[in-house]
This record gives sequence, C-alpha cells and structure tokens, in this order.
Amino acid sequence: MNLKCTLAAVIAGSSLGLADARAAGFEVWLVDQSNSPGLGYGGRLYIYEGSDLMGESSSAAIPIADIDIGGATSALCFAQTGANPVRPHMILFNHTYSHAALAFVASGHVVIFDAATRTPLQCFRMQVGAGSARQAHAAFPSPDGSYILVANQNGKILERIDTDYSTNTFTHNLGASINLATCITPNGAACQDAQLRPDNAPICPIIDSSSQLGFITLRGGGMFVVDPTTTPMTIVAEYDRSTVHGNGCGGLEAGGSMFLNSGGATATNRSEFDVYRFPLSGYSPANAANTPAPALMFSDDYDPANGSCTGDPLCRDSHGMGVTKHSRYLWVSDRHRNLFEVFDLTNNARVNTVDITGPLSADPAGDLIDIDPSGNRMFVSLRGPNPLSGDPHVATGSTPGLMVIQMNQGGKNGIVKGIARITNVDAGGVERADGHGVRVRLK
Repeated sequence: MNLKCTLAAVIAGSSLGLADARAAGFEVWLVDQSNSPGLGYGGRLYIYEGSDLMGESSSAAIPIADIDIGGATSALCFAQTGANPVRPHMILFNHTYSHAALAFVASGHVVIFDAATRTPLQCFRMQVGAGSARQAHAAFPSPDGSYILVANQNGKILERIDTDYSTNTFTHNLGASINLATCITPNGAACQDAQLRPDNAPICPIIDSSSQLGFITLRGGGMFVVDPTTTPMTIVAEYDRSTVHGNGCGGLEAGGSMFLNSGGATATNRSEFDVYRFPLSGYSPANAANTPAPALMFSDDYDPANGSCTGDPLCRDSHGMGVTKHSRYLWVSDRHRNLFEVFDLTNNARVNTVDITGPLSADPAGDLIDIDPSGNRMFVSLRGPNPLSGDPHVATGSTPGLMVIQMNQGGKNGIVKGIARITNVDAGGVERADGHGVRVRLK
C-alpha cells in the first residue's frame, strides 16, 4: 500500500485581502498521523500561533491548541459511519479559512471542522472500491467553496463532497464519483491499462483557481484532468505514464500555470524526481491523449542498481511543493536527500538546492510545505522514526515536528531557523509521532 502524497492547494478567492490577513494574523496546523495513546485510531492536531514561529525561538513554540483526534472527532465518526477514523493524513482549508477538511488515509474518513472553534462538524467515509479497499488520501476544497474533491486511493475512486459552508451543509455525492479502475477515457481507452496507466490509485486531486479543473495524479503513472462540477464528474484530458510519471502529488497553481510532480515512494518505484508545468486552458474530451502537453521543467529519475535506495545517496523523492511571494520561486522537497530544489518560475530554471540538515536534525525528512502570508517563513512537516505512510526508505525521519525556514533572497534561498518537535511515545518507549499534513490558516 502506497501512501505517497504531498501538500498542494490553490489559495484563491479569500474574502480577506492580503493586508487584512497579515493584520489578523495566522495559525499553522500540523497533523500527527500516529494513533492516540492507548488507542488503535485517532491521532493529534497541533495548532501554533503564527507569531510564535516568526522569531528566533521557534523551536520553543508551544501549540495554542493540542487536539486529541481520538476524542470528539472519533466519537463523531463512529456515530455517523460506525467506524473510528485511522491515520489523519492531509489537512486543507476552504477559500475563506472558515472550515478545514481532514482526510484519514487508513480508514477512508473525511472530517469537516469549524476552523475557528476547532469543532468537528461532519464525518464521511468513502466508498469501498477496487479490491474491497477504501482510503481518503487527500481531500481538496474547491476555491469557489462548492465542493471537496477526495482521492479514494486504494479504492481507486475519485469522489466529491458537495459543500455549503454558510449553512454547514455537506453532502457526499455518490453520483458524482468516477471509478478510475473501470472507467473508459474520452478516447475510448481503458482508464486503467497495463501499458498506459497500470495503477490508477488517485494520489492528490489538485484543483485550479476557477474550480473547473481537477488534476488527478496516479500512483502508477499517467494523469487525468477532470471537470469536477458535472455529475458524474467527467474526464477532459488523459495522460499516460510515459508523459507523467507515477507517485506525484505535489501540485499548485502559480503564474497562470499548474505545477505538478512525480516521485519515488513505492517498492516498485524507489527513486524519481520530476516537475511538470501544465497550462490552465485547452482541455477537451475531443483532444488526443497527452494534450495539451506539459513542459518538463526538471527530471532526475535515477534507477538504483540493487532495487533498493537504502544508503544510496543518488536516490530521490520529489514530494511537497510551495511557492514563494509574488509566485517567483517554486520549492520542491526531496524527502530522501533532505533538501529542496528551487525553481525560478520566470524561466523554469532550477536556481538553487537548499540542504535542510544541520545541528537541529541530521535526518529531517521534510514532507509537506506551506508559507506564511508575508512570504518570510516556510513551514515544513517532518516525519518520525516509524513512518506510518510512504515507503520507509524515503519517509523515515529523526525529528518529528514542524520545521521553520526563513526565506532569503526573495525566496531563492532559505535557512532553517527552528524545529518545534512533537512526540508520542508508546508504552514500550517507542517514538510513534509522525508529522504529515501542514497548513497555514489566515485568521
């Protein structure tokens, strides 16, 4: 089971202007995937005051809220679905930051929270799909506030929750789903095909700022662009694995383009690092496959000779993505090598490599990314010594928590300023904490 993912979202349509957002302040939400103490479910949600992370003492930052997901959230899920939620994975906010969507990758739950009160409002469980499996790997709220797109990874189903945040009305629209294991593409090909797209587990459903396009990355390679607004949702572009490689989930819109990646995080795809730039128009079911074509910005697809990346410094894993102030630079994490590759979006060129190892951590395994409203700090989730998702060869870290990086040179460079550590030591003395989802919330 591959639980590969990375954070990617479009921040658009907020009711707050940027100046208002800075004045109001911000929070940083960090998800710990490990089970609540003494339970086989739950997890933890840490919320930090943004100002506590901006100075020289960010390593000493104490959460302003420390929420045991094994409490009220699990009780709500059990009451509404008959099952407890397991392994909270990715968290994202709606366009006004009033609500949060938290996906549980092991049990297939999605919980919608009132972000201001941190109260769980409703819990859904995704459908059983391929191989009698179901997961909720990632749940992305649309910028227009009308739906949440859910990647039911091992079930191989793209699902939709219809949303009205003003009335707290949420509906799991089963009629909108696309079964990616059995569907047929607009060109008449099988969606899942041994040569074109051998493993159609959806990883991340990245939504553009118009809310009219969803870019669906696939575990085995290839990709679909869908119109999420139709019922059922419709495929408007199809790509094969030679055009878009597998295990990608990093994705965001910037400067009039959609940026996506591919990575190496499974037993059959140990090492990969690709970054693609897609247009935001030209998609139609009438097009030939692989149209419109993406620009390949960067590729470093190393094949380890022994089939393993353990101890191999050449292996790679393109993962989290973040864009700096004024959409000038794109940062893409490499969990295996503990670094970020930095790209200048004016010309697609790689312009820097930032090593995040040092005195605070020899093996941080930086995972997902978000940036504060001023563009001065980047926040990175760090994995633990016993990772609960992703292949251990790339997902194992030594310092679970939240890394704070100071942006320099307009975002071209950065230095590690602190690590706010998290912990969850079990009865046997084993550290189980495993940071994953991270997101900045404007207040």
